[in-house]
Amino acid sequence: MRTLRTPEERFREVPNFDYQPGYVEVPDGDGSTLRMAYIATGEDNAPAVMLLHGEPTWSFLYRKMIPVLAAAGLRVVAPDLVGFGRSDKPAEPADHSYARHVEWIRGFAFDALGLRDLTLVGQDWGGLIGLRLVAENPERFARVVAANTGLPTGDLDMPEQWWQFRRAVQKARVLDIARLVASGCRCALTPAELAAYDAPFPDESYKVGPRVMPTLVPTRPDDPATEANRAAWDVLRGLDIPVLCAFSDGDPITGGMAPVLQRELAGAAGREHPTITGAGHFLQEDAGPTLANAIVDFVRST
Repeated sequence: MRTLRTPEERFREVPNFDYQPGYVEVPDGDGSTLRMAYIATGEDNAPAVMLLHGEPTWSFLYRKMIPVLAAAGLRVVAPDLVGFGRSDKPAEPADHSYARHVEWIRGFAFDALGLRDLTLVGQDWGGLIGLRLVAENPERFARVVAANTGLPTGDLDMPEQWWQFRRAVQKARVLDIARLVASGCRCALTPAELAAYDAPFPDESYKVGPRVMPTLVPTRPDDPATEANRAAWDVLRGLDIPVLCAFSDGDPITGGMAPVLQRELAGAAGREHPTITGAGHFLQEDAGPTLANAIVDFVRST
């Protein structure tokens, strides 16, 4: 597998994210390894929270939440998905699959870091990957926070706005990463923040991950990932791990999944699920501290 690695100097001007990255190696599925980057803060023996980002962001997305979570006594671990952030970037679309992304995060969290009693926080693809991981490794998790995400099987059509997004990503001659992120926020991002979202991608050759991820979302019943996602739903429906659905009030792409998760997941039953007001798809940008405090309350109460 041919991979690209973003030069570290691209990250020198990233604002409000002064964490020393860690790196681990995970099998790439082709007989070699990929380097995955992550940041970690908090005491090693504290309850661990794993923050999984989605498309087309990286762990920088969680910078407004990490200090709140760490100050509450939690250990925070925020990896960059393969193809994003400081992690290695497979250079061919065929190198990416839903199953591989699940396996890469599994290898990162369990084989490399040995995490247990985890609280998962998954948004966008972070939830698509994370919910699969919970269903397939429930003994590793203490609780789940689903935020603007879902677990599609292709049995129901995706919202039209998502299809518009997918078509735009596929057709763009130059994929404007910062603009994609800004379009999912209600707040205005500063020039430095926009540059931080562009930082992992020096040129178009580095953007295979952001370009291909929308095509990996199951959109038909015979999608390669459908069977595994259906199996995950079967497990999650009976799993008693506590689940918090913390969705924003302004996400036309995933908003419809909040009541489905609340209704279908056993761990979500009988719980008050917060609605994060004044926030778009990237609620970490629009209301990061609010979401972080909801997570802290959830961890303390469970």
